Amino acid sequence: MRRSNVVPVHSLTSSTNTGRDSRGEKYDELTPVATRRASISPDEARYLTQLASRDNAVSRVSTVADISLDDPALNPENKDFDLYKWLRKVVHVLNEEGVPRKEASIFFQHLRVSGTGAALQLQKTVADIITAPFRRETWNFRNKTSKTILHDFNGMLHSGELLIVLGRPGSGCSTFLKTLSGELHGLNVDEKTVLHYSGIPQSTMIKEFKGEVVYNQEVDKHFPHLTVGQTLEFAAAVRTPSKRLGGMSRNEYAQMMTKVVMAVFGLSHTYNTKVGNDTVRGVPGGERKRVSIAEMALAGAPLAAWDNSTRGLDSATALKFVESLRLAADLNSSAHAVAIYQASQAIYDLFDKAVVLYEGRQIYFGPASKAKAFFERQGWFCPPRQTTGDFLTSVTNPIERQARPGMESQVPRTAAEFEAYWLESEEYKELQREMAAFQGETSSQGNEKLLEFQQRKRLAQASHTRPKSPYLLSIPMQIKLNTKRAYQRVWNERTSTMTTFIGNTILALIVGSVFYGTPTATAGFYAKGATLFYAVLLNALTAMTEINSLYSQRPIVEKHASFAFYHPATEAIAGVVSDIPVKFLMAIAFNIILYFLSGLRREPSQFFIYFLITFIIMFVMSAVFRTMAAITRTVSQAMTLAGVLILMLVIYTGFVVPVNYMHPWFKWIHYLNPIFYAFEILIANEFHGREFTCSQFIPVYPNLPGDSFVCSSRGAVAGRRTVSGDAYIEASYSYSYSHVWRNFGILIAFLIGFMVIYFVATELNSATTSSAEVLVFRRGHEPAHLKNGHEPGADEEAGAGKTVVSSSAEENKQDQGITSIPPQQDIFTWRDVVYDIEIKGEPRRLLDHVSGWVKPGTLTALMGVSGAGKTTLLDVLAHRTTMGVITGDMFVNGKPLDSSFQRKTGYVQQQDLHLETATVRESLRFSAMLRQPASVSKEEKYAYVEEVIKMLNMEDFAEAVVGVPGEGLNVEQRKLLTIGVELAAKPKLLLFLDEPTSGLDSQSSWAICNFLRKLADAGQAILCTIHQPSAILFEQFDQLLFLARGGKTVYFGPIGENSQTLLKYFESHGPRRCGDQENPAEYMLEVVNAGTNPRGENWFDLWKASKEAAGVQAEIDRIHESKRGEAESKDSTNPKDREHEEFAMPFFKQLPIVTVRVFQQYWRLPMYIAAKMMLGICAGLFIGFSFFKADTSLQGMQNVIFSVFMLCAIFSSLVQQIIPLFITQRALYEVRERPSKTYSWKAFMIANIIVEIPYQILMGILVFGCYYYAVNGVQSSDRQGLVLLFCIQFFIYASTFADFVIAALPDAETAGAIVTLQFSMALTFNGVMQTPEALPGFWIFMYRVSPFTYWVGGMAATQLHGRAVKCSAAETAIFNPPSGLTCQEYMADYMAVAPGHLSNPNATSSCEFCSLSVADQYLASVNIYWSERWRNFGIFWAYVVFDIAVAVMLYYCFRVKKWNFSFGKRKKSKAA
Repeated sequence: MRRSNVVPVHSLTSSTNTGRDSRGEKYDELTPVATRRASISPDEARYLTQLASRDNAVSRVSTVADISLDDPALNPENKDFDLYKWLRKVVHVLNEEGVPRKEASIFFQHLRVSGTGAALQLQKTVADIITAPFRRETWNFRNKTSKTILHDFNGMLHSGELLIVLGRPGSGCSTFLKTLSGELHGLNVDEKTVLHYSGIPQSTMIKEFKGEVVYNQEVDKHFPHLTVGQTLEFAAAVRTPSKRLGGMSRNEYAQMMTKVVMAVFGLSHTYNTKVGNDTVRGVPGGERKRVSIAEMALAGAPLAAWDNSTRGLDSATALKFVESLRLAADLNSSAHAVAIYQASQAIYDLFDKAVVLYEGRQIYFGPASKAKAFFERQGWFCPPRQTTGDFLTSVTNPIERQARPGMESQVPRTAAEFEAYWLESEEYKELQREMAAFQGETSSQGNEKLLEFQQRKRLAQASHTRPKSPYLLSIPMQIKLNTKRAYQRVWNERTSTMTTFIGNTILALIVGSVFYGTPTATAGFYAKGATLFYAVLLNALTAMTEINSLYSQRPIVEKHASFAFYHPATEAIAGVVSDIPVKFLMAIAFNIILYFLSGLRREPSQFFIYFLITFIIMFVMSAVFRTMAAITRTVSQAMTLAGVLILMLVIYTGFVVPVNYMHPWFKWIHYLNPIFYAFEILIANEFHGREFTCSQFIPVYPNLPGDSFVCSSRGAVAGRRTVSGDAYIEASYSYSYSHVWRNFGILIAFLIGFMVIYFVATELNSATTSSAEVLVFRRGHEPAHLKNGHEPGADEEAGAGKTVVSSSAEENKQDQGITSIPPQQDIFTWRDVVYDIEIKGEPRRLLDHVSGWVKPGTLTALMGVSGAGKTTLLDVLAHRTTMGVITGDMFVNGKPLDSSFQRKTGYVQQQDLHLETATVRESLRFSAMLRQPASVSKEEKYAYVEEVIKMLNMEDFAEAVVGVPGEGLNVEQRKLLTIGVELAAKPKLLLFLDEPTSGLDSQSSWAICNFLRKLADAGQAILCTIHQPSAILFEQFDQLLFLARGGKTVYFGPIGENSQTLLKYFESHGPRRCGDQENPAEYMLEVVNAGTNPRGENWFDLWKASKEAAGVQAEIDRIHESKRGEAESKDSTNPKDREHEEFAMPFFKQLPIVTVRVFQQYWRLPMYIAAKMMLGICAGLFIGFSFFKADTSLQGMQNVIFSVFMLCAIFSSLVQQIIPLFITQRALYEVRERPSKTYSWKAFMIANIIVEIPYQILMGILVFGCYYYAVNGVQSSDRQGLVLLFCIQFFIYASTFADFVIAALPDAETAGAIVTLQFSMALTFNGVMQTPEALPGFWIFMYRVSPFTYWVGGMAATQLHGRAVKCSAAETAIFNPPSGLTCQEYMADYMAVAPGHLSNPNATSSCEFCSLSVADQYLASVNIYWSERWRNFGIFWAYVVFDIAVAVMLYYCFRVKKWNFSFGKRKKSKAA
């Protein structure tokens, strides 16, 4: 379809002019444009119905009285749906109603945008943390360096127009679109900039009409567990206008519009399919992109910006998308700015205007039809068959652009020179005149447009909606819809919810059974306190997992807010509301089991108070952790805060450190601790009004009279055989039952306060940021031009004629490098390859009898529609599938593949996966060192890497750090590195490439394909999938393998000169002839997409019956015969070597190389190391000063033990810090390095285990220094040394335990849940919370296998051995001896068999007895002995070794051998 065929309709009138359409039916001026456009299909036109001004126009579509869904032609769910008839009725009704349409134009003058970031950025390392205090920039508190991204842009986009935004990656296209749509987020617009929408200033537009100008991001962000139908119905519902015809309800309207838009985008079949993401199975990537487009379409905005929205779509689908925008603009006067890479000529011709960007400068803005002539007049040459879009982008690429003969010295070179030429051109002057006229017209209208917008919005808004609100729905309505969606998410994720439910049940059974049989006597006091401590703590801290879930949904919520769907706060409210039943079920599962199993007070009122408090504390702590997530910008910030907070909350609950023992510098914490108030309620609720039988008297003599005896429990009164529960909690905790309802009120206040902060922070705090894109270099390896403060573009082409010279020089340099590639002789063939998998128990065939070959010196293209199986075929041929059944034959030189096949092939994946901390040169050297044979010296490998750098023109950024997009390599540089990594391996057989041009601009795509052509000419065998090739790019290939849906071959063979061989085959089977100027690749996609030729014959069947298919089989046979003879002669002369080994380098050479790289990575992750060290230091200091200088009382002794216990409590945080980094390493290894046979899994595991150890040792030393001396002061050197060794050992164990847990598991969430469970059990059974004697018999084995039993025992014995005990007043038992006896005389018999001492042995009244005299007596009661300290040290090392051994074994079983968790082997792929 060409732009010339489009009849713009910028207004709908009731003119009676009539004619006849292609069906012979009459139409008038109201007939939709779609019916008068020769090449528009109903699918394309259908998009009109959605992008029309929905809240004023299409909202009436389904409510028109004479549009009956009984008529199949008017029902979007019916296959006979006739959009022509439907649109005729719609437009007729719109005309009768006099419905106004939303129209707006965008005007920008002197648009200048800047972001934060300097031209030169250096990579941070651990050394920077150490030297930071001595660096000047550390103490520079001025604003961050500002970098101009867009320089002085001018232009305007009228309603009904399409603007194509062209520029290379990094030129500012995304920033331009974000600025136009008001998505600034850290971008700064210059004060002199004039930017308005038909006279409405941008500030007003963003504040009052945010939903009228929207931005479609390049990345798809959706709730993965929602279905496509639920996602789009929600979008339709939140933008439903209040005024609807025919009495249609909101639900009916939303459902109708969802069905229409799904029909528009071919998504109807996905209604009940999850959207999915990278980790959740859902719709394919291409369909997910269409969901994003459909969702934004439902926003109904008259102004829209689309940022590379065609990425991942094949050329036919991309064309349909832009045709839809064209129709929407024509029919409804909407305006669209679209950034597209690799725009075909058919796509380009649909646009009214074009803007070209060069390094952030505008070098053209005007009619799209005149842009090519502008640059040709400037002096540039457009090669034949190059599309206009490619040509316009190419002039901004110094290497690709070509000056016309004779113009070499006159054309501009730098971006500034291009801008200067533009500013002096006639086209710019014409634009200025047009802009001045528009400004005058806008000024004359005054506030007319603003009032018009406000009136239209008010008509669409629901009642009780603030007039100036940009949202259509009131806050209660938003909450209602968000709550419905939240419940849909909960239901769709019910497996996860049930897993948590089962986990809570198991945890309750474990903890409850530990305290099972607790006596209702004073002997059970401590156990009851511990039970309630666990109850309140585990109910409260389960909410910490909500931080991760909130961060995962934040980008989606922010996107919806930018579409004016709803207030972010309403989604937060809905999340809390939807949590109520889930948390209620969790509370029932945990609390009922724990309460009754542990023998807590069996009275209805006490149980319901207990349940109420534990339920409330779940919500209070949920609000606290949600607030943490809302006020921070990154998940690491939130998790660090949460880790410190948990430590504070646990220690200052009142159980670990009673209120009377809290030091003044931290005592204030308990006043702000919600768990403290909840714990006091539970303790008071359990003990109030009860008398407990005394379990042990002092002294234990028969028939004691009067007050000559006392119970050994706190709160006891001399002479009484029971102890009051109220007296016990007052003496032990300073708690009172009178505080219960006061505390309940405080908890409610905490709940309300934190919820309000959470809702406000969610509304105001955005995590989205924008900054200037920048390369990052290692310190000391900065490029000279950046070090001296110059921009790279400034001296990029200094001097006349540099473009041509530069281009030829680059090509010569490239050619010199390519000649160093060793010539190849081997031929790879495959025959009748079939690949079947099971989806939900149903078999599905992804590849259907595919045959072909790749020969040295040929470049073979693998093409097909989206979902045809291109990547699947590459994965199967490269032996990278891990599931399903493969049948067919694959041979190299007619012989079956051996274990070295994957090592000898290069596979350039679509995803550019690299180690973020490495430089380009280091990445290439790593690949060369491990993938080239050991027989090649290090010097030779490094020299070849330099050749690869020259081949790919990467010298300028060879020392740049890979980084992340925005701070690191850009899209093109990453793709070049991906190719370079495979080339550095010197693949002997062939090179696979999966979508190497995806996401690149036309010039980058051309450069890469041109490079592949040269590689092939040098003898490399290449098989490459490609999505949207231009005609020029398509001509670079020798052969084509074209697949239809289902992996069915449509064509395999030579392309031919000007694609004649290929076209001859297709044209011989009946479809129309390919036009001379038409792109053969697009022609082929179009005819095959139809499914059959004009005679109704299936293309797959045609191929199978063709002589070309028979020729393929014959050629494969010929290759096998000729190559087998060569192979036999070679085998007889060549002795066996490592040629057929799985890896190029032996294991003992792999290990040091891999270990050095991991050490290097850790050194370059200062934030990770700093977070690790800060956690240790803060925890050590906090615990140390919370238990500062523990005195000689019983509580002081317990404080030392609890301080050791609290050190154990940071174990979970330590482990969960390590797991995400390991997963990142493992993803890179398993997705790219292991399939390429770069190095062994053993080297991967051992290297990662080794590298953590030095940092863990350092942490152990730091924590020892912070903790030990604060609690114990200075003890003997042997004790200090042993505690230091225990501290180091603890941190080493944490790292090995992290490896043990994550080795087999798929993700951090699952690992985190298991860590929490295992850690909880280890902590429960270490003898601190429940003594071994008190444990039920069936749990004693857990006490013995818990590693913390031995660590706590060793630490406690070393610190407390020989310490004298002197009871405090509250701990001292006071009683009167019988008349005439001193305390010493009275207690002599008792003290002969029991521990303890008298403070006043000679007194005759008020004897003061302390139940212990030395700490070892208490330690012995919990099986801790000084003599066993070294034994415990040795046993704990056994756990470290066990973790390492099991981690390696688990990785092998579950990640290498692919066992599943049902103790059976997963079905592996196999080739027959």
